[in-house]
Amino acid sequence: MKFDPFIIYEDNHILILEKPAGLLSQGDHTGDENLFDLLKEFIRIKYEKPGNVYLGSIHRLDRPVGGIMLFGKTSKATTRLQDQMKAGLIKKKYLAITEKHPDIEEADLVHYLTKDESKNKSKVYDHPKKDCKLCKLHYKVLANIKGFALLDITLDTGRSHQIRAQLAHMGFPIKGDSKYGISHGIKHESLALFAYQLGFTHPVTKEWMEFTHFPPSDKNFNPFKAFFPKPQG
Repeated sequence: MKFDPFIIYEDNHILILEKPAGLLSQGDHTGDENLFDLLKEFIRIKYEKPGNVYLGSIHRLDRPVGGIMLFGKTSKATTRLQDQMKAGLIKKKYLAITEKHPDIEEADLVHYLTKDESKNKSKVYDHPKKDCKLCKLHYKVLANIKGFALLDITLDTGRSHQIRAQLAHMGFPIKGDSKYGISHGIKHESLALFAYQLGFTHPVTKEWMEFTHFPPSDKNFNPFKAFFPKPQG
């Protein structure tokens, strides 16, 4: 595929861009094209770099999810950012459209998650269970249009499929989610979940940096654009 990334910010140490929905974050068993390899090749060509290009992975987004992703351009920057991620110091916010309106307008969700690797599907429980990991998020309803709700979500932990599994468990799955949604197994055009904000401490300058990037035009998010969170400051 022709790869022309939407780069939000770049310096000598880090690179931030929008991952298109439907593209793998990193390579997997499918062998399909993925953002990590495409970005490495893009950097090699753009900067005319000979040999292998260094690129460090900090986090992932599920294949059907679009949004902001952060990469390290040096091993030092990557290690420091990975340490921030492990310590829960990186701020991650998402917009989601759910198929039903939550009964509570704003809440913290705390569950326990386990993943079935053979099915590539996570399951959440209300109480601790063996081999389950704690998962936490905060949501706030921003709007309700024709039975669909727009949620502003702050992710406190980064478990596999966490947002999708937690919201489905609560009875308001994400629109277009064929894995966790109401219409299980039916292929949908797009999943209405987008990583719109990322905040972290720059690995070299130590400056707090925060980036906001809203979803591109599509039929899921367009009706809700007037209700997107207002930029701070």
